[in-house]
Amino acid sequence: MTSPGSSNCETCPVRADARLIRRGSDASGHDFVVALAGNPNVGKSTVFNALTGLRQHTGNWPGKTVARAEGAFSYDGKLYRVVDLPGTYSLLSTSTDEEIARDFILFEQPDVTVVVTDAAMLERNLNLALQVLGITEKAVVCVNLIDEAERHGRTVDVRSLSKDLGVPVVATAARSGRGLPELLDAVANVATGRFICRPRRVWTESQALKKSVDTLESMIAREYPGLPNARWVALRLLEGVQRIIDAVQSGTLADLASGRRKGEGTARGARP
Repeated sequence: MTSPGSSNCETCPVRADARLIRRGSDASGHDFVVALAGNPNVGKSTVFNALTGLRQHTGNWPGKTVARAEGAFSYDGKLYRVVDLPGTYSLLSTSTDEEIARDFILFEQPDVTVVVTDAAMLERNLNLALQVLGITEKAVVCVNLIDEAERHGRTVDVRSLSKDLGVPVVATAARSGRGLPELLDAVANVATGRFICRPRRVWTESQALKKSVDTLESMIAREYPGLPNARWVALRLLEGVQRIIDAVQSGTLADLASGRRKGEGTARGARP
């Protein structure tokens, strides 16, 4: 079954998986939201295109001149809305791209965040992956361009990496469709709760800062007991990140902790 915007690649491995239906831009009534994050030039758009069948961006982020792409696919009878976040090296909000990516993962609470990495530059790319894992517990790491890495004699032990990171890790060559069925399975398992992520979180604050972070983290955990990323929030508050300060003052952080944001606004069904 094809949809407008689908490619003619009937022989691709992901096409052979009958559980996948590329839905183009039709995400109405979706069950889950998937965010794609990653450094520039890691093949993130290729993964997006392979899943949705789209070949073009759909507009700009609200109030920003940064292009956005959004599409959909069905898998195992569930409809997934896919949001391709701007390519970025960090989530520390020193640029518009970083702010957009960080805010979407934090405030829109996608059901799965897929961090796309380059198999040939994995160590560099894992910096962003660890930052994502500091915000959300529901993530999948996609080690893309594995075919190019193998041509240079490099291999990736995805099982060991998954154990180290506490989330599913899948090797792909999205351009040819290799590994995409496994990626779909991983996304579905995390979205539906069949796989419970226990992400590794690495904090590098100094000893002097650590005491302040520990104190503030404890206060945040008591005030917002359902918040999954209290230490990350504590660090951002100490850094004076205005968007996080505003979230505390407006009650948005309390909504996130209680789960009231789930199902509201752009997180389910409505396009921002």
